[in-house]
Amino acid sequence: MTTSLRDQMTPANPFDTQFLRNDWPGGDDDKLKEECGVFGVVGVENAASVVALGLHALQHRGQEAGGIVTHSFPQGFSSARRFGLVRDNFTDESTLATIPGPIGIGHVRYSTSGSKGATQIRDVQPFFGEFSMGGAAIAHNGNITNALALRKELVERGSIFQSSSDSECIIHLMARSMGRKIPDRMEEALRKVEGAFSVVAMTRTKLIGCRDPLGVRPLVLGQLGDGWVLASETCALDIINATFIREIEPGEMVVATDKGVESHFPFRAAKSRFCIFEHVYFSRPDSILGGRSVYETRENIGRELAKESPVDADLVCPVPDSGTPAAIGFSLESGIPYAMGIIRNQYMGRTFIEPTESIRNMGVRLKLNVNRALVKGKRIILVDDSVVRGTTSRKIKEMILDAGAAEVHFRIASPPTAWPCFYGVDTPQREKLLAATMTEEEMRIHLGVDSLKFISLDGLYRAVGQANGRDAKAPAYCDACFSGEYPVKPSDMLDRGFEMKTAAE
Repeated sequence: MTTSLRDQMTPANPFDTQFLRNDWPGGDDDKLKEECGVFGVVGVENAASVVALGLHALQHRGQEAGGIVTHSFPQGFSSARRFGLVRDNFTDESTLATIPGPIGIGHVRYSTSGSKGATQIRDVQPFFGEFSMGGAAIAHNGNITNALALRKELVERGSIFQSSSDSECIIHLMARSMGRKIPDRMEEALRKVEGAFSVVAMTRTKLIGCRDPLGVRPLVLGQLGDGWVLASETCALDIINATFIREIEPGEMVVATDKGVESHFPFRAAKSRFCIFEHVYFSRPDSILGGRSVYETRENIGRELAKESPVDADLVCPVPDSGTPAAIGFSLESGIPYAMGIIRNQYMGRTFIEPTESIRNMGVRLKLNVNRALVKGKRIILVDDSVVRGTTSRKIKEMILDAGAAEVHFRIASPPTAWPCFYGVDTPQREKLLAATMTEEEMRIHLGVDSLKFISLDGLYRAVGQANGRDAKAPAYCDACFSGEYPVKPSDMLDRGFEMKTAAE
């Protein structure tokens, strides 16, 4: 039976979702939570299968839930939205058969606005709307910083919202537009939006992609046979053997059909401020960002760390998996041997069907285990991508010392995270960020390690290709989580009492 846009609502495996939500004791609550991943194709057979593969490659960008919308003649638009992982929901033929057609878009989600945790299927994207000239679906990566004000205005004018997501504002703004074509309506809607957005949308025959004027979030264009592909990262092109064409430019909108790709720039020109943390942690290491290998950039970060903060030690060990390339770079630059002192359990999410309280209290040990024979009696340098609250870092330090390490030195592949992100990353309130309330030495004492050093902001810029470091007057990236300098005013948060960085800071 054909699946309509009346959503399919049965979670495939609620326990997998619980394990990935990170809000139960022992979850990974000491990492910045990735925003979302978007993917779309037009002009291919069985678009849903291709979209599912693309979403699988983007799973690291959102693990709470995923959805796919397609269109076929004469069936029309079809949708499937599910809690949990792509592999558990969109790999069987029976599900994919319900969403047929040669065009489709998809989304993987970690909530950064609206309700936290995958508790409402209505919050799962893509979102869909019927307009006078036909239907359209959208999938959004980023965060709308004036969403509360927009929502209030739209509700007062009669809009009825179905979700708690900021992304739904775009659909309602499109509905109120007088544009004659869907791309025109989308363009008008996005002009009223503040913040960060990479949007993939579809009509019956058109695949549309757009980035905000600062290009905070990534979006790339690929070609698959005679069809076209839009994706958050190049790794999603690789899995379907598509050819990478180029990145969508900041402020650019592209419309792809079976006749080709049209491009225009509907927004006022602005200097690009791509999220620098995509290079540090969010993107997959096998992706290409701005013509640069993410893996090589992270290795460069490790080299810069070794130059800035050398330490006499026996082994360089990554905190897997995100710390691995930087640890390799640190080892190569310092000459200190690299070793896998910590082993990651890749099947943690499948280990226990019903975790007991005692298992929950094991915390990090569910995910990581120390290679005792390797670290015993050694001076260990642990390389990690970031420190947020510090809870996980303390537990890892304790595990290393319990295994008999003589010393533990932390080297962090990003500057201190002292400010929340409002552009599509779920970060704690500022007072819960360790670096917002402590100096580096205070953090070292709090974590109980022999030494603690973060890469400098200049060093991070050098690692991503800015030879002279950060230009304080015109930074090339959005680094607000480190610097407190927000390229787009977070209007909603200011209205709720958030205080911006002062001159003294």
